[in-house]
Amino acid sequence: MPTLRARIASWFVRRQLTRMNRKGLDLGSLLPDSALMPLRREGLDPIAALAESREAAPVSRLDLPLKIDVWLVTGRDEVRSVLGSVDTYSSDFNHLAVQVGMAESENPGGLGFSDPPVHTRLRKLLTPEFTMRRLARLTPRIEEIVGECLDRMDAAPGPVDLVEEFALPIPSLVICELLGVPYAEREAFQEVATARFDLLGGASASLGAISDSLVFLREQVKKQRDSPTDGLLGMIIREHGDRVDDEELAGLADGVLTGGFETTASMLALGSIALLEDPEAARIVREGDAGPVVEELLRYLTVVQVAFPRFATRDVEIGGVTVKAGDGVICSLLSADRDGELLKSFDPHRAPASHYAFGHGIHRCIGAELARMELRAAYPALFRRFPDLRLAVPVDQLEFRDASIVYGVERLPVLVR
Repeated sequence: MPTLRARIASWFVRRQLTRMNRKGLDLGSLLPDSALMPLRREGLDPIAALAESREAAPVSRLDLPLKIDVWLVTGRDEVRSVLGSVDTYSSDFNHLAVQVGMAESENPGGLGFSDPPVHTRLRKLLTPEFTMRRLARLTPRIEEIVGECLDRMDAAPGPVDLVEEFALPIPSLVICELLGVPYAEREAFQEVATARFDLLGGASASLGAISDSLVFLREQVKKQRDSPTDGLLGMIIREHGDRVDDEELAGLADGVLTGGFETTASMLALGSIALLEDPEAARIVREGDAGPVVEELLRYLTVVQVAFPRFATRDVEIGGVTVKAGDGVICSLLSADRDGELLKSFDPHRAPASHYAFGHGIHRCIGAELARMELRAAYPALFRRFPDLRLAVPVDQLEFRDASIVYGVERLPVLVR
């Protein structure tokens, strides 16, 4: 999902954090607080400074230690303008590599750091797998996965960690189904996927998680060259053969993993908190149509906080500011989704409206409908199975991620009865 893999929370940021952690450095100590402001929250809400920045100027300079100016876009209309433009802004990895001293060979591949025509060709490879007709085959398996998670929670003797037992395994196993990972290898897949997720938590995470997952995905690609499954990898191999090489295909699979796992896991956990704090919303999800509430949760939480960085290809005026050719532009998806007095609060009765939780434009998350399917299945099943579900600790004792591009909670202890 967008995914910072479909978004800036992608491979690059995790790789940079890994390098910093390996050197014993702390990201917060290296960057001025103003640069981290778009990533900070108080519980489920953005800090007040984000709204203050948007109200003062929808486009403002972000203080980053780069050779170019970087602009933070916070206004809803301005975010839409940037993300909807194909020619005025570039997402090509090489723009970013020049600024941070990375080699072209370190390009993670996938959709997030590419422009047309490369982006167009790669997206066409994936699009057939993400049509509603094709995704419909996953519905029974999604329901089974959710049910299995709830069974394990029901059997637990005491408090249950909703992150570990619910939020993480559901998207991990669904992606196994999507990619066509054989059953015998799904435990290994979950291990590498979860390690990537934990890496965003800081220095305590596994530093080899990224390389481990890429090695795993390359092995899957090689195996499916010989014996394609009915999943995404096998479908692409059967239809396109050697026109897609192993590295390119592994990069696409990595994008699906990072975009569809981290974001959905965070949504499952944070959305559960929001529902636990709003009994009326929980009632609607349990007894009625969960679809509109899911859309409101997606908008309200916007777990991918900023979009992939763009770089201006020419001088352009936006929000009263002249952005020069070569300048970097970072769009705050969270700010755009909270731009408006009524949008600052969560309202389970709000009619579904457009939002930026999946991004916008050519880089909009290709797996948006799959994420919706998982959320619409998981929330109702959770609150129907456990009508007395409640937090095991006060909400102010939960440990939320600090300055994380994909926002989330580390642990979520709950009582199921």
